[in-house]
Amino acid sequence: MFVAFSRIIKYGFQNFLRNGWLSTATIAVIFLTLFVLQGLIIFNVVAKTAIASVQNKIDISVYFKSNAAEDAILKLQKSLEGLSEVKKAEYISREKALTEFQARRKNDPIVIAAIQELGENPLLASLNIKAYNPKEYAAISAYLNNESLSSIIEKVSYAQNQVVIERLINIVDAAKRGGIVLTFIIAIIAILVTFNTIRLAIYSNKDAIGIMRLVGASNNFIRGPYIIEGILYGILAGVLSFAIFAPLVAYIAPHVASFIPEINLQNYFAANFLRLLSYQLIFGIALSSISSFVAVHRYLKV
Repeated sequence: MFVAFSRIIKYGFQNFLRNGWLSTATIAVIFLTLFVLQGLIIFNVVAKTAIASVQNKIDISVYFKSNAAEDAILKLQKSLEGLSEVKKAEYISREKALTEFQARRKNDPIVIAAIQELGENPLLASLNIKAYNPKEYAAISAYLNNESLSSIIEKVSYAQNQVVIERLINIVDAAKRGGIVLTFIIAIIAILVTFNTIRLAIYSNKDAIGIMRLVGASNNFIRGPYIIEGILYGILAGVLSFAIFAPLVAYIAPHVASFIPEINLQNYFAANFLRLLSYQLIFGIALSSISSFVAVHRYLKV
């Protein structure tokens, strides 16, 4: 068995080296396949970060009447934080709201003078509420519009922002569905292209396979060298695609960060270096070796 296995490995390397141009063409196709799939992984990371960034910018505010007791507001804050839908409820007092407003409008002397002329704080205390899922804001708004809270609540911003929130939810959902569909379609195309390329490479050796059958070689002995050859294709294509993709990520990372500051592609790539390389090698080896096995079995009638 050991002798047969060593011969299978030997013939696999011989086939790989003997068919230089064919091996190069096959590796090129697998390289492109892995390069595209690596691109899809990075695309999905960027898309998820962008979606999370949009979701983090969605919130609603509840404004309290000027005579609302702070204890009642803090009690409502605590009850909101106890809801499974609520990620965070931040309390902004009237004093803090005024300080932040003056800081934002410090370069507008007319507004600052108008505030000082009033002689009192015109702003209301509020709670800024973030949900885990933007779809939950309707339920949170309904909770706040309860009749028992009407004595302290002046208004809830959800009604005036409802159209914008719903549009953002639709954009997020469409982006998620589009990413899944795009990944699936490109992956299927890449697999089919790779499979047919390897099938053609093996088909060029049909005479050699016929001779091996005539002299009584077993099916496993015939398949073996082509599976070894496929593994070599996958390893070389995986290493090559990863080596070329790494500097490309370094180049595009600053451009991506200018649109989505929350992500640093270079840091992500460095932190997941071994995992991404493993994905490339495992997928490349699996794709090429399985394609070799199926091509020999199905198309050459072994």
